Amino acid sequence: MNLPWGYLIGLLVLVLPAVRLPRMPIGPGTACFFAGIAVLELPFLASAAFAASTALAAAEGDLDSPVTITAAALAGACLTLTTWRGMRAMPILMRAMGGLCLSPRLPWSRILLRPFAIRPRSIERIANLSYGPHGKRNLLDLYRHRSAPANAPVLIHFHGGYYTTGHKNSQSLPLLHRLAEQGWVGISANYRLGHAGGFEAHLQDAKRVVAWVRAHGREWGMDPDRIVLSGSSAGAHMSALAALTSGQPRFQPGFEDADTSVSAVVGLGGYYGAYFDGGPDGDPLTHAHADAPPFLIVHGGHDTVVPVEGARRFAEGLQAVSAQPVVYAELPGAQHGFDLFHSPRFEAVVNAVEAFATHACATAAKR
Repeated sequence: MNLPWGYLIGLLVLVLPAVRLPRMPIGPGTACFFAGIAVLELPFLASAAFAASTALAAAEGDLDSPVTITAAALAGACLTLTTWRGMRAMPILMRAMGGLCLSPRLPWSRILLRPFAIRPRSIERIANLSYGPHGKRNLLDLYRHRSAPANAPVLIHFHGGYYTTGHKNSQSLPLLHRLAEQGWVGISANYRLGHAGGFEAHLQDAKRVVAWVRAHGREWGMDPDRIVLSGSSAGAHMSALAALTSGQPRFQPGFEDADTSVSAVVGLGGYYGAYFDGGPDGDPLTHAHADAPPFLIVHGGHDTVVPVEGARRFAEGLQAVSAQPVVYAELPGAQHGFDLFHSPRFEAVVNAVEAFATHACATAAKR
């Protein structure tokens, strides 16, 4: 019996994202992430590809065996499960947010027709503004509405990449674009990569971005008293450390007197454990305290790059000491890097971030 191996391999790509894989080393975990992210976050495009390939296989007589029919049925069921899990993000986030008003509406035309993170024409990107002394690693991009609103709240985002790779203007763009459409100013910043400088180098860069907004924000229409830090993966680690160590001059040499406090923190698929050297100062929980700003922590339940247990540990530890809200939402079926596309899952997360950040900034102004 001649089996259509190309078609069957394609079906396997649809099946694997629906399976919760065991904990594994970072290399295989990252490979699983890249293999499944398109299916997980672009489920409607994946469904269209599945329908087209199945129709072609049927036309060529490749669906004439029990093996291929069973495989196609299994793949279809797994794709349906993957899509359903993505749709569950909204009710889970609404439950996690408690009494905070969260819009349940999703931009379906964008999700279905324009799922890729292309900047809307209403949003301008001002690229490569320098915020520190370290050349291209200390550059940031600024996103704002072309009407250039004044006194706008600010969301700063740091990309992930294991502290060894990555670049601004690559992650959480749907979030930055949405907030800019709603009158915010979004910032996506580079920072020094590599482990030679320890966690202190990354932390100093994160704090320098906050200090830059404090010093120059009004020149660009920003309100320097309403700053939200956010990050993906390693960027969430940076954001958490920066927020929890504000007011500690030893972590900002050369600009010790700068105010690096923020109104809130958002972590997306974040790592929250110790840095590579294993020292306690590189672990955000070491610095947890009662006056920590509000945190929103969102993590994928099927993350094979940064296992979800670390996010749970951090959320529980911070909740035990902080006087401010610590919101934790675990997204069923979500992998690492769920912030790359206009998917039903990430659009629900964007709704939650907007509501959380707006509320946190308003509350901080009253404190």
